[in-house]
Amino acid sequence: MYKHFFKRLFDFIISLIALVIISPLLLVVTIWLHFANKGAGAFFLQERPGKNAKIFKVIKFKTMTDERDQDGNLLPDEKRLTKVGRFVRSTSIDELPQLINVLKGDMALIGPRPLLVEYLPLYSKEQARRHEVRPGISGWAQCHGRNAISWTDKFKLDVWYVDHVSLMTDLKVILITIKKVFFRDGISQEGQATMEAFKGNDEIVSSSV
Repeated sequence: MYKHFFKRLFDFIISLIALVIISPLLLVVTIWLHFANKGAGAFFLQERPGKNAKIFKVIKFKTMTDERDQDGNLLPDEKRLTKVGRFVRSTSIDELPQLINVLKGDMALIGPRPLLVEYLPLYSKEQARRHEVRPGISGWAQCHGRNAISWTDKFKLDVWYVDHVSLMTDLKVILITIKKVFFRDGISQEGQATMEAFKGNDEIVSSSV
């Protein structure tokens, strides 16, 4: 009953209340990033697969500039990530606009993180099960390493959540997430500004997710 009805109701009510309460913070961060990102804007919209792999546009605060090299290619993440952006990312403030996605029904408060559309054909059958539920702002994998764990481990944790959705699990994720945000734990992989990109089960390359 919780998974198919009350979870969505819970998400909607909490997201609406949260957006009203933090609206002053969102305004301040928007203005702050507008100037820090050197004209690149304060928001980042990107297509991501949701429940049943249905595509939607995720909304996040933009933490990087759009600076490019002489050939017109974007500079590496670590060179485009501003000091302001690093703070916003490390405190997970960049995730807050996704509350709008939750209100719209694209996402849930808790669930597997929405990843890149280009990853869809790369998943194994078991890994693809992460799309049986709405993606979340935080999830079971975020509670167990976030960007600091391997893709293999992350997908196993995502599928575990799919099989164990409950109010108690979601409340546990919320509490652990708050703790990890406070200690800024698992923000990135060692040697990376964010997380290495998934390129199938045998190969990875450096990129932002």
